[in-house]
Amino acid sequence: MKWFPNILSKKSRAQEDGIFFKKLSQIVGYKPSYTIIYEEAFTHSSAGKTNADGHLINYERLEYLGDAVLGLVAASYLHQNAPNRAEGYLTKMRSKIVSRKNLNKIGKELDLLSLLNCNVNPKDFGENIYGNIFESLIGAMYTDKGFDFTQKFVYKQLIKPLEPLEDLENKIISYKSTFIEHCQKQKKYFFFDVQEEQSKEENKHFVVKLHYDKKVIAKGRATSKKKAEEQAAKRAYYSLQKNDDFVNKK
Repeated sequence: MKWFPNILSKKSRAQEDGIFFKKLSQIVGYKPSYTIIYEEAFTHSSAGKTNADGHLINYERLEYLGDAVLGLVAASYLHQNAPNRAEGYLTKMRSKIVSRKNLNKIGKELDLLSLLNCNVNPKDFGENIYGNIFESLIGAMYTDKGFDFTQKFVYKQLIKPLEPLEDLENKIISYKSTFIEHCQKQKKYFFFDVQEEQSKEENKHFVVKLHYDKKVIAKGRATSKKKAEEQAAKRAYYSLQKNDDFVNKK
């Protein structure tokens, strides 16, 4: 099934100069039929670009669509390849397949940021920009080529490198989630004490003290609260593993 919005009938600047079209084809390995939808997929809101109706466009709508398509492809793959597994297992494994870490990795490997039309210094973007653009690419691909074609592309780029499922099953995507799950099961007190660090560095940092069972067992420091919490949780995970806390009480 293919759906083509009205904007696809308009001639794009990328078709006229051929640069975007050529580089995009080299990156994705096929020739897009309607490059204008891919231009939208690689347009950041800072570019101030508008469509034929005068409305501002950016990649966020296609990112939303691509996110849904990736989830469906992963769910379909798991349903076929893990026939005897319960819904809880399938949900957890789908989350691991379409994790932000995996999507960011693919977006970076494909060098998708080089295609982005924006008025922002690329250095100012966080890591998630790679995954966001990969999702918008998938949304554009689905719009252009349909589900079957997109499914094959996603399998090649995302799923096949993660096989076999047994390896992925034991892989930790989020140490924070794993740590919290452990604490909830064991009814252990935990608290992420986050503070912004006062320093003369150009980029501000956050320091996290992770309290577990009424004592600080790990610390983390990073340029974002989320990264600092993940770092502290990872250190806590391995610290507890040494004490057999995770091994014996999962």
